[in-house]
Amino acid sequence: VRAERRYKELTEKGEKVNLEDIMSDIKSRDEQDMNRKVSPLVQAGDAVLVDTSSLSIDEVVDAIIKIACDKNPDFI
Repeated sequence: VRAERRYKELTEKGEKVNLEDIMSDIKSRDEQDMNRKVSPLVQAGDAVLVDTSSLSIDEVVDAIIKIACDKNPDFI
């Protein structure tokens, strides 16, 4: 999904790009980020992962608000 979103973004700007190359670049960058010695990219132990791949912006906001309210009923 990330690669498709990036592909769409670049082609709308008129750039000629290849979806497989974008996917490969993203995987490579993620691998480097997760395995670097200084400040590797890792999810915090208390973090909540929200998969936004198939959600609209409004759905993402609703999901985050629900999580916040579930953790703290006085949130809103």
